[in-house]
Amino acid sequence: MTVMEAHRDARDARGARIVLPPALVEAIDLAGYYPALVSDVVLAAMGDDDVVSHLVHQETTFDQDTVRRHLTVLVVTPTKLVIAHADDHNEHEPGLAVVTATSETVPLGSVRGVMLTHVVASPDSYIRGSLGRELTLTIGWGAVSRLDLVPATCGDPDCEADHGFEGTVASDDISLRISADADGDQALAGALAFSRTLSSAIGGGQGLRP
Repeated sequence: MTVMEAHRDARDARGARIVLPPALVEAIDLAGYYPALVSDVVLAAMGDDDVVSHLVHQETTFDQDTVRRHLTVLVVTPTKLVIAHADDHNEHEPGLAVVTATSETVPLGSVRGVMLTHVVASPDSYIRGSLGRELTLTIGWGAVSRLDLVPATCGDPDCEADHGFEGTVASDDISLRISADADGDQALAGALAFSRTLSSAIGGGQGLRP
């Protein structure tokens, strides 16, 4: 077993071996962002659950003169959604690489919604079933809520009274943008498959089979 492979499994409380499925291992490896560390973080958050579906998404952002890399791993198990996120932490001395890795485990019954935004170029020539070349996946489970307020009106264009404010509360705890042009057709297809699995899992309360 190589050093890289040694970080693909762990042991539960009973000493049984817990292993990430090969497809998830390959996706983390292809992302190329400290795969041994990311695998360990995912394993620690999953416990001894099986993987039903997964999504690995890498993004690079530019903050003035600093390049920051981000990696997000989403895993659906029969009972929960696991979110693992790792990114560069550049608040230390120059030349010292530091990564911040965070994981969150959410019961499937607590996931409030899965929103898909499809960006479709040239809709006049849209091919049925293609769903465009770009997708934004937004998942909400109540950890973060956004309140959008606008001045309230009564419908009378001449009314100058103060009607206060009205607004909506939206939950968007995580949002990932996947583009076929930037990330590849396989990445877009994988994001669609993951979103279908998660959408079918929430609300029913019966869980999923691996």
